[in-house]
Amino acid sequence: MTTEQVLLRLPDDLVRRFKRAVPTRERSAFVRHLLEAALPPEDGDHDPLYLAALAVERDTALTEEMEVWETATLTDGLTVEDPPKRPK
Repeated sequence: MTTEQVLLRLPDDLVRRFKRAVPTRERSAFVRHLLEAALPPEDGDHDPLYLAALAVERDTALTEEMEVWETATLTDGLTVEDPPKRPK
């Protein structure tokens, strides 16, 4: 695994806490673990929101119900002859 050095600007008090809590030779690994836990995976196929969206798309009963609702609410009670009035 190749690595790259990154410059971060942090508040002085946070840096003091970081240096007090994490030994010198363990700081890079500590930050790496934090970032790995906090950032979404590079491969979107494991993203929970992506997986939820796929499940919704694959649910045929839900798709059919959504089509019914879309047809029922498409004009929201308005007709072509009665367009919405814009405020002046």
